[in-house]
Amino acid sequence: MRHLFISFCLFLSITLSAQEQKSVDFISGDLSITVVPEQKQVNGTITYTFDILKPVDSIFLDAKNFTFTTVRLNNKKVKYSVDDKHIIIRKKFKKDGAQQLQLSYEVQPTQTVYFIGWEDDANKNKQIWTQGQGKYTSHWLPSFDDMNEKVVFDTEITFDSTYQVIANGNLIHSKKNANNTTTWSYDMVQPMSSYLLAFSIANYDKKVVTSADGLPLELYYYPENQQKVEPTYRYTKEIFDFLVSEIGVPYPWQNYKQIPVKDFLYAGMENTTTTIFSDAYMIDSIAFIDRNYVNINAHELAHQWFGNLVTEADGQHHWLQEGFATYYALLAEKELFGAEYYFWKLFDTAETLKQQSKEGKGESLKDPKASSLTFYEKGAWALALLKEEVGTESFKKGIQNYLEKYKFKNVKINDFLVEIEQASGQSLSSFDEIWLENTEFPVAMVYDYLKNNSSSISDFISLQESINKVADKKAQLVLIENAYDKSDSIEFKKRLIFTYAELFSIDFMRKIIASNDLMLRQALSLKITQIPTELQTDFESLLEDQSYSTIENSLYRLFLNFPEQRKTYLEATKDVIGFSDKNVRLLWLTLALVTEDYNSLKTKDYFDELGSYTQAQYDPKTRETAFQYLFQTFGLTDTNLEDLAEASMHHSWQFNKFARALFDELLKDEAYKDRIIALLPKLNEKEKLYLTNKLE
Repeated sequence: MRHLFISFCLFLSITLSAQEQKSVDFISGDLSITVVPEQKQVNGTITYTFDILKPVDSIFLDAKNFTFTTVRLNNKKVKYSVDDKHIIIRKKFKKDGAQQLQLSYEVQPTQTVYFIGWEDDANKNKQIWTQGQGKYTSHWLPSFDDMNEKVVFDTEITFDSTYQVIANGNLIHSKKNANNTTTWSYDMVQPMSSYLLAFSIANYDKKVVTSADGLPLELYYYPENQQKVEPTYRYTKEIFDFLVSEIGVPYPWQNYKQIPVKDFLYAGMENTTTTIFSDAYMIDSIAFIDRNYVNINAHELAHQWFGNLVTEADGQHHWLQEGFATYYALLAEKELFGAEYYFWKLFDTAETLKQQSKEGKGESLKDPKASSLTFYEKGAWALALLKEEVGTESFKKGIQNYLEKYKFKNVKINDFLVEIEQASGQSLSSFDEIWLENTEFPVAMVYDYLKNNSSSISDFISLQESINKVADKKAQLVLIENAYDKSDSIEFKKRLIFTYAELFSIDFMRKIIASNDLMLRQALSLKITQIPTELQTDFESLLEDQSYSTIENSLYRLFLNFPEQRKTYLEATKDVIGFSDKNVRLLWLTLALVTEDYNSLKTKDYFDELGSYTQAQYDPKTRETAFQYLFQTFGLTDTNLEDLAEASMHHSWQFNKFARALFDELLKDEAYKDRIIALLPKLNEKEKLYLTNKLE
């Protein structure tokens, strides 16, 4: 039996290798699915059209734990086998024109398709959405984990008519069925990698704006969030028009849609024509100054060219996607907010990359296992310095040639470098070595670039050098105050506060608060932990700023520094909620509960409200903060512990990691341990198994 198993594995390896060598070219996929949320199941039929490029004795598709009900080749039954990762069609294929493979299937995806809120009948914001980045679409569709296989997908989805269903491409029609369902049909005309296939199902409204070249930009939102549409999607048209102009290649797809979803795993994902992003970025006008969607908006849009139109051949070439999207998003922000904003953002990332390199943790941009910091930020820096080296005209020409030559194909780093070399007439061997091969961040080159392009950064670096030469703190403060007074740059002044706030005099801090600049006042609220009595009134004015970050920081600092005024501060902020994660409200509830004799008749209401925010209906950040405040103050109720058990199984790895770490702390306490044991019968099997193993 062991020899048979080894032979099968060897045969499978040879078979899969043969297809990876491009024996087969899949051209199109016509997909029809029905999503069944009660069973967390997808039932579907996919019909692929493909060509055989050279004779082969089998073909395969990636398919994780599928049950196939129909498998037909050219409308005839065909031999096939299935394991937990693939379906293999066993037939001697010859070069014989286009062929069709039809697969009907059922699958309960363990990842990639996320059913949000369906276990709670009272939840009015039920959603279903996908996240296939990498090699994960094969959890709900027999498809291709290899990014080099590009297919034109047309998608038909049947679901409850009371919802909206959004997918890649143009909605060509929607048809109401007799069973209170609707079938939505979406059309694509160009090929893409399977990981970019996506859908989202929820209760949405939408606003449509039109780009300068007449393309519809569909901006989705929850009906209750209508007031958040403008601040959330602010500058969307400007970003789109700018990137089309800056890249120099027309937007390559039929339309562009942006869709917020609950509990998303990342900030956003650039599915072709269909960006899905975290609804934490659905913001009001006050939140815009602190936490807006602009950079993510531009980043995901840039991927429609860099990642979707041209796609990396493998992880070694990931810079061609993330570095490029990060760089063009920065250029969009430069267009919107000015050169000063742009260069200071580069300065901040340079500081982080410098520290990474100093600690011996620098990485090559060709390392497929490099960190996000390397691919995104170092990657953007590489492009900024490449443009500086070859000149703007040659850089843009090379970008255009690269995109035109490799459109709807896969690329390697050298493909890009060759196009820039040809456009500029320069060798890029030195650039390749310094920026792409080396692990060390080229600090001297970067800071020369910054100083040459930003006088305020040059002034800041010179000031740092001057301060480091002076030991006396009073003399240092004189240098700082003089530099502050001479500069017109808010970015420069912010960095002064972040870097040297502990040296500031009372008069200097008062001057900063009196400036009435939101960002400078906020910077001070973040850096000053001990508020001088002389500045109490000045700092109290920060509670009225149009910034949720400033209000949160100032409320906490004032509460600690001036206990006799705690009730006054609570009264001043009792109606402030804050960001979508309720940052101010959660802090306020905690402070109200620990303040003696503050609205004592409402103490239970405050505690119940704080405890309610651990429930699954709230986003992970809200829940995490509520868990932390409860753990640090009054402790977790049994209901909170049940919510924590649910959180320990959450699809967001960051959130379930937090929940599991908190359980580790709780289990050190015998009283908590006994309560958790008593709760085990109320938990589902996965939660129970996890905690039982922890208790052993």
